[in-house]
Amino acid sequence: MKVLWVKSELLHPVDKGGKIRTLEMLRHLMRNHEVTYVCLASPTDTQEAFESARDYCHRLVTVPWSEPPRFSKGFYLELAKNVVSPLPYVIEKYRQPQMLQWIAREDARGAFDVVVCDFLSPSANVPKKLRAATVLFEHNVETILWERTYKNEQNPAKKAYFYAQYQKMRAYENALCHRYQTVAAVSTNDAEAIRDLFQIRDAYPVPTGVDFDFFAPLVEGGTDGRPAKVPREKADLVFTGSMDWMPNEDAILWFADAVLPRIAASVPDVKVTVVGRNPTPKLKELAAREPRIVLTGRVDDVRPYIERSSVYIVPIRVGGGTRIKIYEAMGMARAVVSTTIGAEGLPVANGQEIVIADEPNHFADEVVRLVRDEGARSNIEQAARKAVVERFGWNRATDALVEIMQRALDKHRLG
Repeated sequence: MKVLWVKSELLHPVDKGGKIRTLEMLRHLMRNHEVTYVCLASPTDTQEAFESARDYCHRLVTVPWSEPPRFSKGFYLELAKNVVSPLPYVIEKYRQPQMLQWIAREDARGAFDVVVCDFLSPSANVPKKLRAATVLFEHNVETILWERTYKNEQNPAKKAYFYAQYQKMRAYENALCHRYQTVAAVSTNDAEAIRDLFQIRDAYPVPTGVDFDFFAPLVEGGTDGRPAKVPREKADLVFTGSMDWMPNEDAILWFADAVLPRIAASVPDVKVTVVGRNPTPKLKELAAREPRIVLTGRVDDVRPYIERSSVYIVPIRVGGGTRIKIYEAMGMARAVVSTTIGAEGLPVANGQEIVIADEPNHFADEVVRLVRDEGARSNIEQAARKAVVERFGWNRATDALVEIMQRALDKHRLG
């Protein structure tokens, strides 16, 4: 197949779950299919980001685009303008007519068999009518994410704004899902939610995967370019993720307020290492007043931080999609304590390969138990690593996506 992959950004640096999923699947996809990757390019993109595209596509096309820095005057002005727009802000900010025109021209000459729109974010740049078959790749059910966001917000002004975004997103996502021949979702749960919410039949799951050779326990001295094993710190908890993403910010703020004091009462020397790019002002304020919270910012390799930890935490309350980070931690043989939403859509067994806890007391108790009980922790770690190696490779995910693309082609040809 000749595939056009539409994305809002270059994939390097690979610093968030959505980029990891796309990168790994494209690497597998381009072995048997011709991949053209079109995306928006920011002034902050490095030459390395452009050069690294050869790892995941045969041809790269970029369209210049920029946005005001978060929390700047320009950022808040765009938010204000969006109040009167029918489009959600996270869609409107990526609109770029040049991309729309380029895709329309290439499609008109029959350059592609299938167009894959990766995430909703670049979707406003994909023409409504195409000669090629179309697949919408949903890494989150955005409507659910925004519904959870507004319901968890306590500030009345923010709650009202988030509610308006939720309403816009529900209408937009519904229309978009009906426009594409097939919809790919990142779990069976998400595929079922899309079918139920938007009354469409052609939504299918793509399993989440992990590079279990890369995310594996480190060894003494390192090998084959791998970092060396680092000593484990018994009271060190770790969280990884893009810290400018609202669900991740909410997770750490909630954990610090509702869970951490309960853990500290039993484990006084507990430390929480938060690894990820662009911590928000709220998180920086938190770290300044709470010495148990350590923010690293962006790092080149998260593995030493996971290796050093005793327990990997996922206190997500408002996310959507699936958390690749859980498989990464499992691959490195680390016990994971997650909320139900944090582990949503992942076929993992509570109490065997992972621990699920939603209430603050329960979450704290499970973390304390695993910190103190080396035997219980080791059992979960071994089961987690075994599950990742046996069931969660990226080849399965890519095969599922190719089947969905073929369904789109077949449906398109039938008219």
